[in-house]
This record gives sequence, C-alpha cells and structure tokens, in this order.
Amino acid sequence: MISLVKDTINKKDIDRLIEWLKTYPRLTKGPITKQLEEKWSRTIGSKYSVFCNSGSSANLLMIQALLESRKIQQGDKIVVPALAWATDLSPVMQLGFEPIICDINLNDLSVHLGHLEEIFINESPKVLILVSVLGLVPEMDKLVDLCEKYGVILLEDTCESMGSKFKQQNLGTFGKMSSFSTYFGHHISTIEGGFVCTDDPELYDILISIRSHGWDRDLAPKKQETLRKEWDISEFNSLYTFYYSGLNVRSTDLQAYIGLSQIDRLEVIGENRNKNYRLYNEHINNPYWKVKNKQNCFVSNFAYPVIHPKREQMVKSLIENNIEVRPLICGSMGTQPFYVKKYGKVDLPNASIVDSFGFYVPNHPNLSKDDIKLISQQIMKHI
Repeated sequence: MISLVKDTINKKDIDRLIEWLKTYPRLTKGPITKQLEEKWSRTIGSKYSVFCNSGSSANLLMIQALLESRKIQQGDKIVVPALAWATDLSPVMQLGFEPIICDINLNDLSVHLGHLEEIFINESPKVLILVSVLGLVPEMDKLVDLCEKYGVILLEDTCESMGSKFKQQNLGTFGKMSSFSTYFGHHISTIEGGFVCTDDPELYDILISIRSHGWDRDLAPKKQETLRKEWDISEFNSLYTFYYSGLNVRSTDLQAYIGLSQIDRLEVIGENRNKNYRLYNEHINNPYWKVKNKQNCFVSNFAYPVIHPKREQMVKSLIENNIEVRPLICGSMGTQPFYVKKYGKVDLPNASIVDSFGFYVPNHPNLSKDDIKLISQQIMKHI
C-alpha cells in the first residue's frame, strides 16, 4: 500500500518523549507550550504564535479574535474560496457572518483574482480567508495589493502549505493572521494541533485569552493589570473573570514537546516534498490540466493534484494498485450539504471543474522514486 500520508513522529521522537515523561512534568498547557510557540514564531517569521488543538480551531480563533477586537461585526461579509476545507467556511457561518464564495483560478487553485475583485467591488466584504491549496503558492503580491486597495483584512489558511514560500517569504506571514495544522500526516505533527500566527499585539492578547475561556491568566502582567483596573476586578476574582467570549481549544505540553523536535526537521521535510512534487511534474504529462509553476516560489507540496475528465478510470487504477487517493479537497464548498441547506447551491465555473474531475495522490517524505513512477503510470495510462 502506498499511503496518502505518513506519520512524521518517529521512534526517536517517542523515545525522547518517554524520557521526558519519566521526569513527571506538567502535561497540560504550560511552559513547553510557550517554548514551542516562540520556536515556531522564529521558524516561520512571525512575531507571535498561539498553539491550539487543531488547524480548524486556529481558523475559528482567527474569526473570533477579529470579532472580539471589533475589527468586524456580525453580519459582515467574509470571502471564502470555493476550494477550501469545511472549517474555513463553518466558523464564518457559526459566528454570524455572511459567507461569499469565490471561484478559484486553474493555475495555483487559490482564489480567482478577477472574481475576487468583482466581489470586493460589489459585496464590500470585510475579510478574505485565503487558502493556499496543497502547498501551491498563490499570487501573494497581487492578493495583498487587492486587499489593501479595498480595505479587506487578509487571513491565511496555511494548513496544507507549511514551508511553502513566495519570494523567499513563508506563506502564513502575509496576512493579519494565519493558521497552520500539525495534525497527523501534515508537514509536521503534534498528534493533533495547530497554530495561529500574527504580528498584531492586540490580536495576540485576544487570541491567547479566548483560547482558554476568555480569562487573563496567559496575558502579560501589564495587560492583566489594565483589564482588571478597567473592570474593577480583584486579584482573587480575576481567577474566574472572563473578558471575552472565549473557547477552550488549548493543546497540551505533551503535544508541544513532540512539536519542538518536529520543527527541527521541517526544512528537510519541505525539501523532500518539493523534490517529489518536481518528479510528479516530470512524469505526469496531462494536457487537460497541469500545475503552473511560478518563478520565485518554493512549493512544499502536501499532496499532488490531478484534474482530468477520466478521473473515475484513474482513481480505479490507483485503488486497484493499492495507492491511496482522495478528491481534490472538498471539490466546491458551494455544493457541500451544510452550505446548500442554508444558502442554496452555488455553481462556479472553475470550482465545478475541480469538483467533477479533481483528485490528489500521495506526497510525503518517505515516498520513493519508484512509488512516484508507479503512481504516475496509473494516471498516464488513461491520458
């Protein structure tokens, strides 16, 4: 079986974890979480990072933090790409915002710039959630310019794109906030986990508060003092005082401890994924659709995408040869039942192509050249 993903937590990580556990450390969120956050910030090039229990929770935290900071209010419009994950769209709906679904481009599978600008002009949204699909790199300079031109807050979902770069700058460092996933099979793993990154100190304070119920325990002493004085809260009562409508999406120091050593391997993991990605590009000559490679970009590919009308035959061949394969993310979010039940079906030209003809095949650091050759052969025999 050629599996879609492989666990990046190896025997050395487990042995190291066991030795640490023998010291009987604190396992819930504590000092190791803070160490991990600081290390991740240095690695990615962000001022602040907040470790939480999943990339999906990271997306939820970003929207909630904007709401609590009063940068947006319920009823505002938020743009979500048609090609995304369920938990890019669901927090928008759950927290009382109006989602606007944007079509994708067929170069890097992120938002279509022309359709996006139409939405900016006609709908006046407050936020764009940008999803960099499978590690492919969007036109970040054009996207940033568009958001600045129309006063739209840019959020990046970088859960599939850890280590991908645009002009030597990490994806996840262009917007007001960004999300990352450290779930099993992603670029690095903490079993379950995720990060929110930001350079905004106000949002950072809100993020670390709403991650844990909305209290002030993780805030800097000066910020605690300011809040307690503003609300006339005694030190004793502050233990159970909540300043924001919070959540409980903390992770643990056990998972953070795993993450510390995982980060050390991120560069090598990204290089291996990029090497595999380039091999796929060499082996798969698909006249219907092929990834458009850009200059000044580094693709830390999560899985390799294929779009072709003979998807059914290709998928059948892959499965028969014990190769795991999946739809190209969720197809189009505008056709997902949870969206259709509330807003009705949305058909968008490019997203519909992906919905009907898209799938992806394995890419992980343990793939061999022979694995990639076999996978490519099963695809090419139907082209």
